[in-house]
Amino acid sequence: MAEKVVVITGASSGIGANLAKRLGTAGHLLVLAARREQQLAEVAREAHPRAVAVAADVTQRCDVEGVRDVALSAFGCVDVWINNAGRGIGRSVLDLSDADVDEMIAVNLKSALYGMQAIVPHFQARGTGHLINVSSFLGRVPLVSFRSAYSAAKSALNTLTANLRVDLARTHPGIRVSLVMPGVVLTDFGKNALGAAPGRPTGAPAGAPKPQTADEVSEAIASLIEHPQAELYTNPALHDVARHYVDDVARFEGESSRA
Repeated sequence: MAEKVVVITGASSGIGANLAKRLGTAGHLLVLAARREQQLAEVAREAHPRAVAVAADVTQRCDVEGVRDVALSAFGCVDVWINNAGRGIGRSVLDLSDADVDEMIAVNLKSALYGMQAIVPHFQARGTGHLINVSSFLGRVPLVSFRSAYSAAKSALNTLTANLRVDLARTHPGIRVSLVMPGVVLTDFGKNALGAAPGRPTGAPAGAPKPQTADEVSEAIASLIEHPQAELYTNPALHDVARHYVDDVARFEGESSRA
């Protein structure tokens, strides 16, 4: 794959950190953003000698625009922008507070919106570019009900991504817009979630796909950069689960409640 300038938010740990190291090893030029400055700097050092670390709170529009400006100053252009920052929650719908919902929307939806609005005009001016929004399988199928507000925010992200893709296809066909939907990934995501996960079954039906590693997910995203497509379930088995849900919601939810 030809050298690209890639921006990754949420790059200090988990999928973002793993992806940064994978892409850096492949020779890509990286701009990495996250709030945790020390961890981010370590990831940048491991990823690539020229990787740029930008301490940023992506729930703040000015910080996201600052990440874009640093990338353009350092490398002159951006080829790929990956909105990867996210945070979970462990509360059911009836237990959610206003603050819970606001936090989930800010971290999982508005941060990506800011990224889209910051970088797409640059892509439009160049006539090319690739925007990748990292969502979640839970934004499509309610397998884990205590991730309620997180799932809702990711569902909204799915919709914004699709609408942007349709808009740009009409006017700027050289710009690619992709949605990535991992399932359960073996990272510290659950540990860093708001609230505690309830001590009850997740609702996943028997035979649900096994969790993936961050390395497996980052490999899928790296492949997506080389071969763009509209949507990607990083775990191929999730395609069938999603189709099962969409084809017969009542039956699917009935089976899940008995799992």
